[in-house]
Amino acid sequence: MASTTIKSTYALDVETARELEAMAQRLNVSKSEALRRAIHAAAKDRAPAATSALEALDELQASLGLTAEASGEWEQATRRERRASAKRLER
Repeated sequence: MASTTIKSTYALDVETARELEAMAQRLNVSKSEALRRAIHAAAKDRAPAATSALEALDELQASLGLTAEASGEWEQATRRERRASAKRLER
């Protein structure tokens, strides 16, 4: 069975194009194959999933011990500060 390929056009800066060509020569493969290998290698090292980032944020926020009451007080104080600053700018 034939393998499906999709032809695409990408713009590379000169340095990247030279590095791709050098990599292809070093591996003794086509530039397309070298690019495929680079993409597959990068995909294996991909960043943690978004849920991991959200979990990290939740942990950070929990570590601060910020209660809903303290958060509300901070919000009110910040609003008062901003209003006072805006009034000074209007003068």
